[in-house]
Amino acid sequence: MLSAYLGSLLVDRNAIDDLFHEVMMVAWRSFDGRDSKQPFGPWLRGIASRLVMAEYRRKNKVPRLLSDDVRVAVSEQFDAIESNIGDTWEQHAEVLRNCVAGLPVERKEVILQRYRVGHSVEEIAASGELKIEACMKRLQQARVRLLRCLQSRGFLISEALPHE
Repeated sequence: MLSAYLGSLLVDRNAIDDLFHEVMMVAWRSFDGRDSKQPFGPWLRGIASRLVMAEYRRKNKVPRLLSDDVRVAVSEQFDAIESNIGDTWEQHAEVLRNCVAGLPVERKEVILQRYRVGHSVEEIAASGELKIEACMKRLQQARVRLLRCLQSRGFLISEALPHE
């Protein structure tokens, strides 16, 4: 949904991809400060909207058809779409928890150590007596499985997936 929202505000596919990643980084850094009782989608779209406008200011361009009224209308349409499947943080977190629980043990371990505990790949490899390359491969395989799981539950748009 975030990619679709950015696509409604931008034309350049590379800019959409770049801003998607930037939104995710900002969201990750500010995640602990958000109200988890509020819908997740509008929060992310708010970050995206501010970053899109900052990008236009940085390039000293005036966005076509990107008035506040248009941005609000687009966001309201996304709110309506998301209300059909549920959009609370807890609903999204529960799906992710279920997907992580379904991972093979060695892949689940590296995912939890990397993203829950915050260990580096080097630390994970050392603690599991793995080569760094093997640890990175496990992380990649776990991410692909998580992506497929989330897509199968309708939480991500299906696009070309990397191979395990």
